[in-house]
Amino acid sequence: MKLEDIRRDYLQGGLNRDDLDANPLAQFEHWMSQAVEADLNADPTAMVLATVDASGQPSQRVVLLKGLTEQGFVFYTNYDSHKGRDLAANPKASLHFPWLALERQVIVYGETEKLSQAESEAYFHSRPRASQIGAWTSHQSQNINSREALDGAFEEMTNRFGNEEIPLPPFWGGYRVVPERVEFWQGRSGRLHDRFMYERKGQVWMVQRLQP
Repeated sequence: MKLEDIRRDYLQGGLNRDDLDANPLAQFEHWMSQAVEADLNADPTAMVLATVDASGQPSQRVVLLKGLTEQGFVFYTNYDSHKGRDLAANPKASLHFPWLALERQVIVYGETEKLSQAESEAYFHSRPRASQIGAWTSHQSQNINSREALDGAFEEMTNRFGNEEIPLPPFWGGYRVVPERVEFWQGRSGRLHDRFMYERKGQVWMVQRLQP
């Protein structure tokens, strides 16, 4: 297989400055709606979350976007996970939405902050019961001997809670990525892609076209 020979042109459209909303979060909502409507046979809310640990080592993983407000982009996880430990050491993070079937990408740069307990509880109790039990079961990112051990821990937690309401784990909750910069990328023919970067200046968003 010659990887250097795998290529295609990007012909679905373009992106002009006049097409963009003044607010990147409104522009993101517009593109997210189009990604959902396109039925991409993949989760349109999937995003790559990049973090950096205390030594400067970056890492990435796919998580799901679970909320969007004027304050930022929301996801949930175990605070003791790899990403949780990274964010405790360095709150800066980046999000990448790869809507490749639409020849689009969005990249978000910002700082994370934890959601309030009330916000995390509201979301936690909206999850399927199995997912709530799973949050209690998994010591995320820690070693485990086997799949059987994990399944056994899940069964033990299921029996522990019975039919009772499952409380929010103290080690689990939400983060908000407060954006400082947001890039919108649209593929174009000849690799002359359209790229626009929003950057927050106080309470105002400035927009600049970037070279591809």
